[in-house]
Amino acid sequence: MRKILGVVLAGGLARRMGGGDKGLRSLGGQPILDRILERLRPQVDGIVINANGDPARFAAYDLPVAEDAVTGFAGPLAGVLAGLAWARRHRPDIADIVTVPSDAPFLPRDLVAHLVAAREAARADLACAASAGRAHPVVGLWPVRLHDDLRRAVVEEDIRKVDIWTGRHKLAQASFAVHPVDPFFNANTPEDMAEAERLLARLGKAVA
Repeated sequence: MRKILGVVLAGGLARRMGGGDKGLRSLGGQPILDRILERLRPQVDGIVINANGDPARFAAYDLPVAEDAVTGFAGPLAGVLAGLAWARRHRPDIADIVTVPSDAPFLPRDLVAHLVAAREAARADLACAASAGRAHPVVGLWPVRLHDDLRRAVVEEDIRKVDIWTGRHKLAQASFAVHPVDPFFNANTPEDMAEAERLLARLGKAVA
């Protein structure tokens, strides 16, 4: 079995939420990050948080924190690159990383298995998640062997859009059902947080 590292992308500025760490905001009485980790942990061989600034704010989680590989809040590709670099440096046994955003409290409990199966079925290099006919490029499976290629794209070519870089490689999509809730619901704004609270109250254990 190829070993896989989970990487939670928390390096953004959360402008639409008014700043701060979206993953540390409370949903149903616990931080969103707690919900993500509870779902992701059984699926991977370790977890790293990709975040910028003082890592001490994540100290309670006792997880490695990897800063973006480039400065200036360069977007999710910088976080992917940071995860690949961390795996290559600290976990040479890791073949792939799976990235998830820090604001998706309803992530599938079978996310990694479906991404791996989709990539293998298509004999692709990469895989990303999709739901309701829409791709979610930052929810993806990335081989560590593409670290140097991605670093050149981000550092030398200044590429920031995920789709531009993944378009250079064979990409598979793993589709997920959206009932009872879209598993890639993002809590990007205060309104989204209110909607997430309503979903939890209405659906209970079905999305807990």
